[in-house]
Amino acid sequence: MRKKGLISLICLQLCVMLILPAAYAEEKKAPTVDLTPNAQSAVLMDADTGTVIAEKNKDTKLPPASITKIMTMLLIMEAIDKGNIKMDEKVRVSEYAASMGGSQIFLEPGEEMTVQEMLKGIAMASGNDASVAMAEKIAGSEENFVQMMNERAQQLGMKNTHFSNCNGLPVANHYTTANDIAVMSRELLKHEGITKFTGAYQDYLRKESPNPFWLVNTNKLVRFYSGADGLKTGYTSEAKFCLSATAKRDNLRVVAVVLGEPNTKTRNAEVTKLFDYAFAQYTNYPLFKSGDSLGNFTVNKGQVSTVPLVAKQNYSILMKKGTATDNIRHELQLEPNLRAPITMGQPIGKIVVYSGDNVLTEYPLESPVAVDKASWWKLFKRTTSHMFHTDN
Repeated sequence: MRKKGLISLICLQLCVMLILPAAYAEEKKAPTVDLTPNAQSAVLMDADTGTVIAEKNKDTKLPPASITKIMTMLLIMEAIDKGNIKMDEKVRVSEYAASMGGSQIFLEPGEEMTVQEMLKGIAMASGNDASVAMAEKIAGSEENFVQMMNERAQQLGMKNTHFSNCNGLPVANHYTTANDIAVMSRELLKHEGITKFTGAYQDYLRKESPNPFWLVNTNKLVRFYSGADGLKTGYTSEAKFCLSATAKRDNLRVVAVVLGEPNTKTRNAEVTKLFDYAFAQYTNYPLFKSGDSLGNFTVNKGQVSTVPLVAKQNYSILMKKGTATDNIRHELQLEPNLRAPITMGQPIGKIVVYSGDNVLTEYPLESPVAVDKASWWKLFKRTTSHMFHTDN
């Protein structure tokens, strides 16, 4: 009898051990129903944390068509941030750029448009001609620009991507995946100004000219789905109908990518289902908004002794709706002995997020600036000013 009782107890313990992890996994598990039955591949991602909420064949290499232009727009926004080009700067159109077929804004050889107008043409009308004109403006040639695109893809960890042009027109050895598209979409969204272009439903180019060009966004969700403000559609007969879309409600911004859909109606309906699922099930617990002060970090023997640290993105935790947030806290953990020289982008610490004593996630922090070594004379002056400084 005692033996039977012992066996029952062991069975009970085994059941508990098996059930508990399964119950915990259920919390994180994607929907069991395929929300995108007609797509060849799909990804639903939280834009702030990069967490994949749902996926289907997310690493399958496929032609992306005009979704390629997300990387083109990312490099344009980064060039603006670096001061290499300005929004109101004129871009002269080459004969080669003007010769692009497919979706275009009908640029003429020798015509000039501002960077801002070119961005409108790329984001809203999917202009292949505008994409090549901007590639030539930034890198001197489309070939050089494509090399930059592939280098940036590697830096972002897009392991299953190779670009052969800047606009997505059919060409050999040009492929990516739903997951990699979500990664570059998330990076583009860190440039908050981009949704001014990708989220506009209609606008004009050459407005003051005798031939104004009416732009209507190829992504109809920006008009018909509440909170949608981007990002990029794509279609070729090989790639079929593709979309990387983004929408934001309250604190939650998500990216939904579908590739290989049979038509625009199905594409939009399946992205809508992904959005609806995300907003019904999830919420974001915000820690810092982009631009918030995170404090300072100290640099030993540097030209400057302290550097202000500002959040370069939104930092948050993705949570199932209804999850308790009382025990969530975060700590800024900076490297204790940072010494000049410091390079821009050098790791300097991390934000660690806890629920009670359990680590939920960590965000790496990088130096926003380079800090050179201070000269001997500067260090001497700094030391003596501390020695002779008195409080009144």
